[in-house]
Amino acid sequence: MITKLIVRGMLAGLLAGLFAAVFAYTVGEPRIDQAIALEEAAAAAAPHSHQEAEPAGHSHGEGEAPVSRDGQRFGLFLALGLYGVAVGGLFALAYAAVRGRAGPRSEPVLAITLAAAAFTAIVLVPFLKYPANPPAVGDPETINQRTVLYLVAVVIGILAVAAGAATHRYAARSEPWLRWTATGATVLLPVAAAWILLPEIDEVPQGFPAGLLWDFRIASIGTQAVFWLGVGALFAFAARRRSPV
Repeated sequence: MITKLIVRGMLAGLLAGLFAAVFAYTVGEPRIDQAIALEEAAAAAAPHSHQEAEPAGHSHGEGEAPVSRDGQRFGLFLALGLYGVAVGGLFALAYAAVRGRAGPRSEPVLAITLAAAAFTAIVLVPFLKYPANPPAVGDPETINQRTVLYLVAVVIGILAVAAGAATHRYAARSEPWLRWTATGATVLLPVAAAWILLPEIDEVPQGFPAGLLWDFRIASIGTQAVFWLGVGALFAFAARRRSPV
């Protein structure tokens, strides 16, 4: 039954989310700490202190972050675990929708292929245009604009990958080189158009360490890569050992 498939997907997503959280904690958190330290140092070096700008009777402690760094680290595991459960369930529904209709006939290969396609559409395409930034990078006044543009890039990535899959299916009787060329062109053309037409967002302040920025972005996309690799591999293992559904 489809319910069993969804449960397997949710379990696979939960484990993949925890694996991704371990990666993010190990690789990404030290970069966030460095970025926060830079932000605090810049604030301390500002010509007017925060204390001078506060109204009378306002204590400095009230401006501190409402959640400690330890709480944020715990939240990282909780958030990625819950994210994994939700995405795993949706992944199982997508798997059920395409199984037997498109993609490889081998169920484990189909699971890995679907996970790779999801990573490309949802993560890689938007990341190439709008990569993640650490704390101390980005203007709070443009957060709505940046969010909308990122979601537009996600939609373009999903549509491009879906169009590529449809082209690959409809060109099944063509020569392999022509089939793959048409598939690649169908995916790359809308992505390239979006890259050119969507506005640039470059809010990295002068003097921000390029190495730290690069390491943070690698950690960010690496976390997503670990997650989707985990979803694909775990769901492929479950599909290989599953009873008929």
